Amino acid sequence: MKYDVIIVGSGVAGLYAAAHLPKEKKVLIINKRETFKCNSFYAQGGIALAKDENDIPAHIQDTLEAGAGLCNKEAVEVLSKNSKAVIDEIIEMGFEFDKDEQGNLLYTKEAAHSTKRILHAGGDATGRYMHYFLLQQNPHPMLGNTRVVDLLIEDGKCYGVTVLEHRKLRNIYADNVILASGGVGSLYEYHTNAPTISADMQGLCVEKGIALENMEMMQFHPTVFVNSNLAQKLLLTEALRGEGATIEDEEGRRFLFDYDTRGELASRDIVSKSIFDYVAKTGTKVYLNMSNFDEIYFMHRFPNIYKKFHSIGYNVPSQRVPISPAFHYAIGGIKTDTKGAIKDIEGLYAVGEVASTKVHGANRLASNSLLEGLVFAKRAAEHILTHPTSSCEKEFGICDEVMSYKEDKEKKNRLRKIMWEKVGVIRTRQGLQEAYEEINALLNEKIGKLLKFRLLTAKEIVSAALQREKSIGVHYIKETEECTDA
Repeated sequence: MKYDVIIVGSGVAGLYAAAHLPKEKKVLIINKRETFKCNSFYAQGGIALAKDENDIPAHIQDTLEAGAGLCNKEAVEVLSKNSKAVIDEIIEMGFEFDKDEQGNLLYTKEAAHSTKRILHAGGDATGRYMHYFLLQQNPHPMLGNTRVVDLLIEDGKCYGVTVLEHRKLRNIYADNVILASGGVGSLYEYHTNAPTISADMQGLCVEKGIALENMEMMQFHPTVFVNSNLAQKLLLTEALRGEGATIEDEEGRRFLFDYDTRGELASRDIVSKSIFDYVAKTGTKVYLNMSNFDEIYFMHRFPNIYKKFHSIGYNVPSQRVPISPAFHYAIGGIKTDTKGAIKDIEGLYAVGEVASTKVHGANRLASNSLLEGLVFAKRAAEHILTHPTSSCEKEFGICDEVMSYKEDKEKKNRLRKIMWEKVGVIRTRQGLQEAYEEINALLNEKIGKLLKFRLLTAKEIVSAALQREKSIGVHYIKETEECTDA
């Protein structure tokens, strides 16, 4: 069967695109594993929006300032000016955000926002609630436990995808393909991402000659629970600090004010770098102190955090929790325009975290990610409906590369360690050069196609970091101290 649209990924971006494609269209959504294993499911804090016309300039300015001069202003304007419309639309569809006793929407504030403009659902489970809601609304078939391993492209047109399903390869054809497969979390030793987020599509695009951009811009969340042996770490939402939680050292000192006058409410890149620098200088442990919260309020506002930490022996909010930064969000990605379209490839789109519209610049403003997924997914779907591609039949052979070898797992773990130690929060040119050489060496070994995708994506991140010689936003290059004669 040939489809009108294939959507790769079933997070909020993929599902919202699907919601804007009518039932009459033949649409197929492809999931790598279970539908809930996506980053949207783990998004705690909320979704930002310009609350009204008067708030649009401030939301734009906050986003631009967080992005440190690297945002595409047109994309930021599209994001903000369409924000209330998509929120109103999803509410009209039946989604419920948290409200006060009078039925008014509850807005909260997060770091680097100039006002309270962030909505949440289920207290600290906004992404989970929104994801589940959009799954319920989805009118299109889904293909699970299937991963895309090739894009069928010829003469500037995408004709579909090759999938690995039950260890067998087959081609699925479509007039349009939307990539909504998420970020790159599994490239790093410590991260907050779903286990399925492994940078496949970015690496596949490198292989196909499709441009990636801003790949050096990898965002690390500053408040992640550290006492866990799992690669995926438990996130402590930015909303906690937005509502008064503090970061302190072993002696209870709020050291962040040494680095920025905003303290805990500085942007994520500043908070993460400050924690790393302070720990390196002092050797202290760092904690999130939530004792400002009333316990009853905390139970209702952050129910999942409350339950999770009590289940592992932490009496929150009265007991502080050990934290450290961990990889969180890929700001860079597959280069698209503000309709989600990929230049020079007819019928191919990318939306959500896998894409780069340059709306986030050098540092994503808190809670703009779910919003970006909604706004640009809708625009991609609308562009498909109003700009039909040339529909022609074409047959492609199936790639015969080995997907994986037994030894690949050890090499994947080696890659994670390289990325964490040398391409993390604080980078050096020497460390980046070493990472580049080690990744190249792995690429020259006998490896499966799936590991090759990860390595190609990692190489793009390191290459972009080496090319950007000065620190900006989340890309922080530590200058080596010059030696001087005594």
